[in-house]
Amino acid sequence: MKTIYFAGGCFWGAQKYFDQFDGVTRTEVGYANGPDDAPSYQDVCASSGHAETVLVEFDESVISLGQLIKYYFLVIDPISVNRQGHDVGIQYRTGIYYSDPAMLEIIQKAYDEEEALIGQDLAVEVKPLTNFFTAEEYHQKYLEKNPGGYCHIPAEFFTIAGNK
Repeated sequence: MKTIYFAGGCFWGAQKYFDQFDGVTRTEVGYANGPDDAPSYQDVCASSGHAETVLVEFDESVISLGQLIKYYFLVIDPISVNRQGHDVGIQYRTGIYYSDPAMLEIIQKAYDEEEALIGQDLAVEVKPLTNFFTAEEYHQKYLEKNPGGYCHIPAEFFTIAGNK
């Protein structure tokens, strides 16, 4: 199994979105690439410097990192700084964080392709993961527990894989 971390605005929708794909074996929401102290949700909302992030564990024999990144770009605004949908603040920044340096070449290729497609610089961070703190339990699978909960990702994107 491989693991990649995506920051794409509110993590509730990002988790539900990535859960639908065959080959994704586990997701977990948390706070990444901020100070080394474990934050609470309140700290993150008060600009602790962490990004709301979804950990995506995947079986690369079923789904590639490149495909996951393409799916990621479908549901974010890659030129928006510290904002996705109605969510505004540093915790809603976009980023692709990796713990395996061997992933960087694949990430950079997908990033460059998206930038060429958009025709302008992206606001998506591409950085090594410096830390990841699991979010509180009530945030895990939030939209499964609260089907009417807010999400900046349009609902039709939760079924694009045609499964689960």
